[in-house]
Amino acid sequence: MGARARGVAVIDRTTSRKALEEMAGAGIRGVRLNLETNTAGRFDPADAKAVLDATAEQIRGLGWHVQIYTRTTVIAGLKDHLAQMPFPVVVDHFGRGNPGQGPGQADFVALLDLVKSGRVYVKISGAYRVSERAPDFPDVTGLAQALVAANPDRIVWGSDWPHPNSDAGRGKPLSEISSPFPIDDGLLLNQLPRWAPDAAVRKKILVDNPARLYGFEAVAG
Repeated sequence: MGARARGVAVIDRTTSRKALEEMAGAGIRGVRLNLETNTAGRFDPADAKAVLDATAEQIRGLGWHVQIYTRTTVIAGLKDHLAQMPFPVVVDHFGRGNPGQGPGQADFVALLDLVKSGRVYVKISGAYRVSERAPDFPDVTGLAQALVAANPDRIVWGSDWPHPNSDAGRGKPLSEISSPFPIDDGLLLNQLPRWAPDAAVRKKILVDNPARLYGFEAVAG
């Protein structure tokens, strides 16, 4: 897709600097860390910090961001550290906040503080990963609205397509394709006006913020 596309890569400690630079030339603008698996099921902020710091050193000088998938307890435990990272941090899937506890839950408030500070972006994506109220996941609305209100310049939207179901593939051969979650992407996108009723704010979420985060502004310029 050339200059029309950007990507976020999954790497490990064996990924060479040459490979990273080639990725940057091809349009990669960040790396994603799944701290739900990297912490071996312990969800320990200290373990997560070690992974973050190693990744920070590995991508130094590339101008990339780091996207993390983890829960709010880990985010709260890393709050001060995340606030001083030398690159933007993007938190996936509402920070795995609990819709049933609402945006006032202490760990989620820590995430809101990071968003307010401008140091952290949050993807209001993958509502089905934090809610079981299919098909439109209405209980996520409070979390989404609180994040948008905290700082609309640090919110991005994503479909999370093709909705992989890692649990379905666990213990099976890698050659076996697991069925994804049956998610209605149009219905999910239709929730955005509820989460962000103001059209100018939605433009930030869908256009302006990703252009800044993923480097599309440089292409436009």
